[in-house]
Amino acid sequence: MAKIDVLNVKGEVVSSLKLQDKVFAQEWNDQIIYDVVKAQTAAMRHGSSQTKNRAEVSGGGKKPYRQKGTGHARQGTIRAPQYRGGGHVFELHPRDYSFDVNRKVRRQALRIALSEKLRNKKLFVLDAFEIEAPKTKNVVEVFNAIKAEGKTMVVLHDFNETVELGTRNLSYAFVCTDQHTSVYDILDADSLVVTKEVVKYFEEALSE
Repeated sequence: MAKIDVLNVKGEVVSSLKLQDKVFAQEWNDQIIYDVVKAQTAAMRHGSSQTKNRAEVSGGGKKPYRQKGTGHARQGTIRAPQYRGGGHVFELHPRDYSFDVNRKVRRQALRIALSEKLRNKKLFVLDAFEIEAPKTKNVVEVFNAIKAEGKTMVVLHDFNETVELGTRNLSYAFVCTDQHTSVYDILDADSLVVTKEVVKYFEEALSE
């Protein structure tokens, strides 16, 4: 069972926390991560592409020229696909790209992602993420104190407006709650900052 230091917002060690191996000591699995990340990125797609076929393009009701005697191939409408401004042969329609992945696979992928952050020493546990005012400089001071570098993901147990407002001006940081944690976001972030409550939530939710 691994141990990790619990820090305050000043970067000082205030206690330690034992982490369950079933959640934070999982081996990397390429297939599981690939399946879950692919599903999550597919769900992010808008799927709003749309083009018109020859029946939907306006105009072109009249035959462009007579059938025979012109020396050109016969044509029925200038809105055929071979004409500029004509309809598309295989037109696009809005669609949903999302697909399902088994619940067990999704949960295992989350365990693996958390374990990977712990192995790489990119997991930072705070006793509480509290700042005096919703200012960017206050959040930056916390990141500098705990030595969180690069793209930083902050996971809180409950929505905190002060932290949210203080973080939104940082292009390299974002905040979410533990109920909406994404495997893709964890792996995409360089540093993962969580609170003790979040660790407890993950262990209760993923230890089954």
